[in-house]
Amino acid sequence: MEFTHAQASLISSSTKDEILPRFRIGQRVRIIKPIRNDGSHPFHGRDEILVQPGAEGYVKHIGDFLQVIRIYDVHFIEEGSTFGCREAELEAVGEADGYDEVEEELRWIREHRAQRAAEKAAKAAAQSQSEEA
Repeated sequence: MEFTHAQASLISSSTKDEILPRFRIGQRVRIIKPIRNDGSHPFHGRDEILVQPGAEGYVKHIGDFLQVIRIYDVHFIEEGSTFGCREAELEAVGEADGYDEVEEELRWIREHRAQRAAEKAAKAAAQSQSEEA
């Protein structure tokens, strides 16, 4: 579908597509700001503190809110609950482990392409042998 210049100027891209997430799934993180109930937890009072600063947990899922705000679902072991946190509320625990998600994805893509090329070459070789016979 073609857009006019006026229509294209009204379309804004999400900033989450431009910036990679700071944390990854399975990474251990620590809360640096208290998490308060925004009304989404019915068994706690509104504005009640759900998780105190210093609590540690693991990133369980990375999602977004309104397509522009990145939300990390963090499972807090001691609290026994999972809460949504924003990047500004979290910090990584421990040393950087050198894990590079982008490099891992590129490695997988290269391996997959090489495997498909090998399968295609084997299929072409088998076809040319059957044509010769």
